[in-house]
Amino acid sequence: MAKQEPIKMTGTVTEALPNTMFRVMLDMNQDMVVLCTLCGKMQRNHIRVMAGDRVELEMSPYDLTRGRITLRIRNSNN
Repeated sequence: MAKQEPIKMTGTVTEALPNTMFRVMLDMNQDMVVLCTLCGKMQRNHIRVMAGDRVELEMSPYDLTRGRITLRIRNSNN
């Protein structure tokens, strides 16, 4: 059985939870909130994610309520 590709989405962090968990509201569907963790590369490089940050995340096609934050999108002002 072949492994399916993850679904890539963008969203906004609404809440920071303990153990590097975050609640992310998706841009595509404003009603959908996903519980996310940081990917290993972001943890190793100590990239900080706070409430209000725009992020790119990956979700498994099997469980659309959980995800992994893979990128923090920078503001165009900075």
